[in-house]
Amino acid sequence: MRIVLAPQRRDDLLEVVKSGDSLNINGETYDFSPMGEGDSLPLSAINSGWFAGPVERVDGQLTVTLFLPNPFNFSPEQAFPVPLVNVPDGPVVFPGPLPEFAAEMEAEEGE
Repeated sequence: MRIVLAPQRRDDLLEVVKSGDSLNINGETYDFSPMGEGDSLPLSAINSGWFAGPVERVDGQLTVTLFLPNPFNFSPEQAFPVPLVNVPDGPVVFPGPLPEFAAEMEAEEGE
């Protein structure tokens, strides 16, 4: 599975657990195992505010685009995320924010 991240400034939490061709997003499971090669599931067919684009299966691999919530102390890795490739089963690890202290220091320096 390949997860493309679309950063968005917001304070909610995103917890994703991958299991095969399924994603559990904040407690709700989305099963994409019925999708065949070349299939594309449009965003309008997915009842979730976390998806930022269609789900596609190309060369046997699912590609999913999710919004990545960026807190006030977002890091450069969160602002400009690289796609997550060959995502293993289990909790998905997303780029983390800057420590709050560092973010406060940067804000003060910008004043």
